[in-house]
Amino acid sequence: MVKRIAAIVIMLIIASIAWMILGGTTRSRTYDQTSKLYGKVEGLWGSLHVQNAPFVYYETKTQKKVQNDKGKVEIVTEITTHRINLEASDINVDFDLTHRKKGLLWYDTYKVNFLAKYTIKNPLSHQEDFKVNFSFPSQNAIYDNFRLFVNGKPIEINDFSQKTITIPVALKANEAGLIEIGYLSQGMDKWFYKFGETVSRVKNFSLTMTTNFTNIDFPENTISPSTKEKISSGWKLDWQYENLISGFQIGMDMPSKLNPGPLASRISFFAPVSLIFFFFVVFMISIIKDIKIHPMNYLFLAAAFFAFHLLFSYTVDHLDIYLAFLISSVVSMFLVISYMRIVVGARFAAIEVGISQFIFLILFSLAHFFEGYTGLTVTIGAIITLGVMMQLTARINWEEKFKK
Repeated sequence: MVKRIAAIVIMLIIASIAWMILGGTTRSRTYDQTSKLYGKVEGLWGSLHVQNAPFVYYETKTQKKVQNDKGKVEIVTEITTHRINLEASDINVDFDLTHRKKGLLWYDTYKVNFLAKYTIKNPLSHQEDFKVNFSFPSQNAIYDNFRLFVNGKPIEINDFSQKTITIPVALKANEAGLIEIGYLSQGMDKWFYKFGETVSRVKNFSLTMTTNFTNIDFPENTISPSTKEKISSGWKLDWQYENLISGFQIGMDMPSKLNPGPLASRISFFAPVSLIFFFFVVFMISIIKDIKIHPMNYLFLAAAFFAFHLLFSYTVDHLDIYLAFLISSVVSMFLVISYMRIVVGARFAAIEVGISQFIFLILFSLAHFFEGYTGLTVTIGAIITLGVMMQLTARINWEEKFKK
């Protein structure tokens, strides 16, 4: 008995080493090319978007006399920039999330329809020429259907060589002007709207965001929406402020799709736990039913378990993740049941061994699909397994078993 247990433990150790190598290889395949693949997706689709609020200002010129190094007096013109706050902001943002896959990772790519109406007001007692600096959210992106209107009139901008464009607006004393800017673009991972680089004052602000996804999340240091409404496609979110002073921003973190590479790696690293449970149950049932299973049989069972993870790791980057999991499960269970049918018998192979494999290999691996529930699933499975085995083996005379 002791020698048999020791041999089974050795089988577990050998299988565990193989799984560690497989898990490390899968992780390497996943992350070694991450930066390169991320750059490719970014180049094809677009990068993270950070849309800044427009910077509105006017300039004043003053002349003063200064003495140069040679002692001559020169007249120097100094330009002073005076910033004014936006009088109102009415923004609509519409997201269309479409994930893209490269290698063993899914990337959170989205299309965004941005439309903003900004109201500026001349606080001076005379007419002034104001300038509005509008920055695009990213240089690594495309902007389709760009439109720009000042007081309802289209404005042509010919120089887009810089990230920022300057819009001239002439306003009479106490006159208000309306600037409308819109575009269609593509980004990745997250989207932000910033009021300013530091603590900023925002008046009469409204931003309405609609999504085609339901799993919404907000990045750190961002403001939660004032209201949320569930719609057929996803969510309608509103941020409404009359007079806000804040250093935070508005943002949306796009929901991630289940990544096959990290998932396959986690399942491989967890595999020894599944095999321990499986060997424990099969070993106990074989003692209860007085069935002799040689340690070499356990080695082949471990190999059939390993076949599941090996096949899953190398099919998941070519097939749908659920289809790859199904194929790997069927192949592994076929190997185990068909083998044990010859070793022990059809009934034992199909019921005791088959059910145990389904629970400890398939269901335990499936728990990794639901992030945050893996530990709970394993804990519940371990407690149930312990309870059942305790009840089934309570009347066994272990002293006699170990003497044999």
